[in-house]
Amino acid sequence: MTEIERVKKTGGVDLSIAEDLSLAVMNLISLEEHFFFTALKTGQDYYLDTMAEIRDQRRDLLATLLPNHEGETWCAAKHLLAATMRQIEVGNKFQTAQEPAEAKKMFERAYRTYAIFWALKLKLVEVSVNPTADQPDKKRLEDLVAELANCCDE
Repeated sequence: MTEIERVKKTGGVDLSIAEDLSLAVMNLISLEEHFFFTALKTGQDYYLDTMAEIRDQRRDLLATLLPNHEGETWCAAKHLLAATMRQIEVGNKFQTAQEPAEAKKMFERAYRTYAIFWALKLKLVEVSVNPTADQPDKKRLEDLVAELANCCDE
């Protein structure tokens, strides 16, 4: 979070626009899912056409968010945003069901998932390869996510 705040203050990136854009992408991903299921439940193929239009919009906006992606970061970012949205939805359902403790846990998970997205987008995570184990450096990511998640406790 310290690095994110530094970037905000130096004016290198307008994160408020990117934050809003990331939420728009989350909702477009959710719409894709809803049109998919609606098409199958109703047998109406025009919902698939609508899904394709939504997908094109989502792809364009994600390209704006991640203009310099590499390897699997594009797909990972999309799935991180989708997972964040679903975790928020589940948290909302727990709230509606009068289960505030479960809702809070789910919201915290959503925040951690969203923090991983930002770490990936801002290239705050170094996913280096250990030549002996050929595994990503998980410790660096775990430390960063813990730092980002702990900032909301303050």
